[in-house]
Amino acid sequence: MISGKMLQMTKNGSAIRAMFEEGARLAALYGRENVFDFSLGNPNIPSPERVRSEIIRIASETDPMELHGYMSNSGYPQVRARVAASLNRRFGTDYGEGNIIMTVGAAGGLNVLLKTLLDPGDEVLAFAPYFLEYGNYVSNFDGVLKAVPAAPGSFQPDQEALRAAITPRTKAVIINNPNNPTGVVYTGESIRAVAGVLEEAQRRLGAPIYLISDEPYRELVYDGAEVPWLPNYYRNTLVGYSWSKSLSLPGERIGYVVIPSECDDAQLIFDAAVIANRILGFVNAPSLQQRLAAECLEESTDIAAYDKNRRALYEGLTDCGFECVYPSGAFYLWVKTPGEDGEFTDRAKAHNILVVPGRSFACPGYVRIAYCVSHDMIMRSLPAFRSLAEEYGLKK
Repeated sequence: MISGKMLQMTKNGSAIRAMFEEGARLAALYGRENVFDFSLGNPNIPSPERVRSEIIRIASETDPMELHGYMSNSGYPQVRARVAASLNRRFGTDYGEGNIIMTVGAAGGLNVLLKTLLDPGDEVLAFAPYFLEYGNYVSNFDGVLKAVPAAPGSFQPDQEALRAAITPRTKAVIINNPNNPTGVVYTGESIRAVAGVLEEAQRRLGAPIYLISDEPYRELVYDGAEVPWLPNYYRNTLVGYSWSKSLSLPGERIGYVVIPSECDDAQLIFDAAVIANRILGFVNAPSLQQRLAAECLEESTDIAAYDKNRRALYEGLTDCGFECVYPSGAFYLWVKTPGEDGEFTDRAKAHNILVVPGRSFACPGYVRIAYCVSHDMIMRSLPAFRSLAEEYGLKK
């Protein structure tokens, strides 16, 4: 018999992955061109040409034993130094290789940090709606994830709700900015308010509360939006990053964590996180991808293509009468459902539209639509969305 914890996770499954599998089934029945799968945040924009050319160059010019061999569990020192230098240029920081650990994507990085920080029963807070896997990541290490409702309408962090949620067992708060699933970019004002609440709580409780900043969508912003660098607002911030979205490399699983020297117990956290990277079975981040990332720190995916999709989908759905949050970042549209979100998802499926219910993100009454798809599919889907809107009697 499998463990009780894994049995529960297996029962819960993943609504996103389940919908993705449903898309494959419907495509086999009706043809892929007739199925509008908005379920998975899988970038459809190709990686920059530099990424592909560097993979070939690194693989052909580097000695195979050097390229594919082990290195420090924290990653290649020269790669970590280059990541640190890039952050210093952009955010006015003073990091070195001793502040960076290369990880198996942002998900691997978050698990490393949570493994490092949590004792059984420790609480981790996350603003809802949040990426559904946070609950699994926290329970991996016998922690307790508590949802903190975001501010209604704006979906910015609610400082009063955060203050009310903090207890003596609170060890960390996860911030995902830009946010998955809403596409909202948390402002500097919001982050400053969160920092103030956490500073006050630290003084009152006499223990550090760490702010874990999950940033795989940092570069995907529109209309001049700026994503605050959280360590500049709150000393006890730890950052997890991935190139999955910014370079369209989700399957390559490469990212890093930042442990600023200003954090309480920074060196101890760094040393423990290096061990966590090893004992979780990652051992080290993929060697080829570390070298690739170091050569492509200034590269970016085609933001304009995502922006085109964003505008077309938002305008198309609001024209049908749907109420949507206008996204400033990431590649998701957060849509209020004219009824219960599970029922809406089922009725959408009858039109071969696949979306993810908001309950999966601890926020029922909405659905998430991933627009990292072809522009052609978005345009072809609009008549199906209009038919769905008519079923609910929506009017612009």
